[in-house]
Amino acid sequence: MKTSLAKMHNSISWAIFTGLAALFLFQGVPVRSGDATFPKAMDNVTVRQGESATLRCTVDNRVTRVAWLNRSTILYAGNDKWCLDPRVVLLTNTQTQYSIEIQNVDVYDEGPYTCSVQTDNHPKTSRVHLIVQVPPKITEISSDVSINEGSNISLTCIATGRPEPAVTWRHISPKAVGFVSEDEYLEITGITREQAGDYECSASNDVAAPVVRRVKVTVNYPPFISDAKGTGVPVGQKGTLQCGASAVPAAQFQWFKDDKRLIEDQKGMKVENRPFFSTLTFFNVSEHDYGNYTCVASNKLGHTNASIMLFEINEPTSSTLFQEEKTTAMTPWKGPGAVSEVNNGTSRRAGCIWLLPLLVLQLLLKF
Repeated sequence: MKTSLAKMHNSISWAIFTGLAALFLFQGVPVRSGDATFPKAMDNVTVRQGESATLRCTVDNRVTRVAWLNRSTILYAGNDKWCLDPRVVLLTNTQTQYSIEIQNVDVYDEGPYTCSVQTDNHPKTSRVHLIVQVPPKITEISSDVSINEGSNISLTCIATGRPEPAVTWRHISPKAVGFVSEDEYLEITGITREQAGDYECSASNDVAAPVVRRVKVTVNYPPFISDAKGTGVPVGQKGTLQCGASAVPAAQFQWFKDDKRLIEDQKGMKVENRPFFSTLTFFNVSEHDYGNYTCVASNKLGHTNASIMLFEINEPTSSTLFQEEKTTAMTPWKGPGAVSEVNNGTSRRAGCIWLLPLLVLQLLLKF
């Protein structure tokens, strides 16, 4: 009977102790320890969201009762589980260590945890702070946008994470890649056609790989003719005029001669339009085809034009070609190693003069 009463008294005392400890902890006042040498748990435990966190408390054989508390909530008292959270489990309860595990950690689990022990009726505590890291996540970003040249544009990229992620913008273009902003908001005043392209938002906090999203910016501008050169063609030959223009949206092309529009399938010629250039082809150029042609490029923002000349050139005749060949054949070859006829004759005479003394000497020896 006395033993049962003693156990009940100890249980009630322990419950009162843990309740008071929780009250003090909730108010931010640590429970005093009568033994300054009581080993403390680690100061911080850092885990990523979704992982498991292990909270350890070192004890010795003088400890009679142990408990883990989270703010005002008792998680475990000895081997008994006091919380209803199935993610919290008891790992170790020995004479040297008392540890629990919180599985699938989330951001609301972050905060202080207290290991409370009783030694010789004196309560002691040791604290650990759980830090939950969350990979970066882009929660809001601007949609692809189409805007006229010279207008202002604002792009937004909102990201979350723990620690708070750093957000940067950079411009991705064929000519260059460069940072344009280190903020969630990107403002461009008086945008130009060179500033068109993809804009990449990156959110990083060193917890996981950076998260990257892109926004496509299309800059509309009126046509600009960049290629319009005249060409010369002999009568009866094939000739082509070409007109190239850059524009967004792509330009529509028209050809004119003397204020008369040329249709695509007009007899003896063909108009072929592509997104950035147009060609006017003459299959058998006649005297009537020579002259000045106008190429007009237009889109919804405006139009421009250029004059292109188709002119006549003379085709070489057969008599002209024969005369050129004859002149070439009569011209002495003066290339490397060439020897003229004069030089050859001189060489032969020099050889004869050199042989004459030898003949005279041979006749004298006979006599």
